[in-house]
Amino acid sequence: MDLAFRPASELARMIRDREISAAALLEHFLARLERYNPDLNAVVVTDLDAARERARAADAALAAGENWGPLHGVPMTVKETFEVAGMPTTAGAQELRDYRSTTNAVAVQRLLDAGAVIFGKTNVPLYAGDLQTYNEIYGSTSNPWDLERTPGGSSGGAAAALAAGLTPLELGSDIGGSIRTPAHFCGVAGLKPSYGVVPMRGHVPGPPGSLSRADIGVMGPMARTVDDLMLALDVLAGPDEDDAVAWRLELPAPRHRSLGEYRVAAWLDDPACPVDREIVAILQAVAARLRAEGATVDEQARPAGVELPAAYEVFYNLLTAALGGGLPPKVFDKMQQVADSADPGDRHYFTRFARGATQRHARWLRTNEKRQRLRRAWAEFFRDYDIMLCPVVQTVAFPKDEHPAAADRILMVNGQPQPYMDIMVWAGLAGAVYLPAVVVPVGRTEAGLPVGIQIIGPYLEDRTALDFARHVERLMGGFRAPPGYA
Repeated sequence: MDLAFRPASELARMIRDREISAAALLEHFLARLERYNPDLNAVVVTDLDAARERARAADAALAAGENWGPLHGVPMTVKETFEVAGMPTTAGAQELRDYRSTTNAVAVQRLLDAGAVIFGKTNVPLYAGDLQTYNEIYGSTSNPWDLERTPGGSSGGAAAALAAGLTPLELGSDIGGSIRTPAHFCGVAGLKPSYGVVPMRGHVPGPPGSLSRADIGVMGPMARTVDDLMLALDVLAGPDEDDAVAWRLELPAPRHRSLGEYRVAAWLDDPACPVDREIVAILQAVAARLRAEGATVDEQARPAGVELPAAYEVFYNLLTAALGGGLPPKVFDKMQQVADSADPGDRHYFTRFARGATQRHARWLRTNEKRQRLRRAWAEFFRDYDIMLCPVVQTVAFPKDEHPAAADRILMVNGQPQPYMDIMVWAGLAGAVYLPAVVVPVGRTEAGLPVGIQIIGPYLEDRTALDFARHVERLMGGFRAPPGYA
């Protein structure tokens, strides 16, 4: 196996055991970057001088008997939306083209404190606001499985870089599927942690320097193995420095020790948001394999009163409110004009977004009450079940469709059109209610495109979701490199 496709945990061990130096490992990834990145455009910012200096320092520290942490000397990239001192952080927005970070995001600092060598940043859509990855500053990112297709978004550059072996570990963010959708499209693994587990400070959007925490949005690791997600979660999780005065985070251990003890629900399709038949067949094969291995799998179980359309409506209203807080003033004023002038019955995508982004606090409070009732229903559900399996997205990676108006795009699923923004329906199940969700690859379509499964766990029981994901990864084979990159 090429070094580039070995797990980050193994690379860290190799550095500790002096099987390879951090400097040599960095150069190996940089050589792959030079070879493969021009076609992919996944890594869009680099600071090679600083990375080389840090890698040499990591080797010197190890020679002196120092160990910086579990990622000592391991090279990696992070999503361009994270502040990294000395690097641009534009979120793909022209108005931030000249902005250079002077501090590190909290999560970035934790990776550095664990010994990581951050050599670059990966591409995103404008303000991380799309499920495809392109912007006017850095251009468009391609999927390594098919360069004409999208890698997803908004952590699309991250997923493409992982799949192509340009980095062993990534830091992504997710508010509407931005870790999970690219992981599914590119055949890699990703964790959307429980809300609040990893501090969001230092993420753009909101505006650079923001101190407030956006609703729903989380930071989480992306990798090629579940073990690396576990490693990264241990590094990243914990209260922000303001809360750490009194609060401690102790995520509980997995609920079970063996696969046969798990009680699994499977929500694999729904007439309210039909899923591509090939995807459903692959997910059903996962459920069958789990049963054969002794797990209890119930394909009819649902949280009481939770239906996909209503859950998505709650999610969408809270999502747009959260996004509205990060809009530039001129854009927000435009949204307000649209919302104020629209007919009450207008359900056009742009109008719905404008209403949500500019909604009054009283409306948000009513929606939040609906969210809390959904959370209660999920909590009661997880007394009887340990895991919910469902699709990530209703389609596989589709050909790039970078028309500027999302409202003019459609998804084709089973030969039928669906609204483009329905791409967030299945991701929204876990989003608004703050639940952890892991995505791992479980197969490929006849056309050779990867398919992932979404593994939703109970609130703050991220380790249960990850442990179960590791069982699925073992049974279904896990990551496979795209043709031409191994």
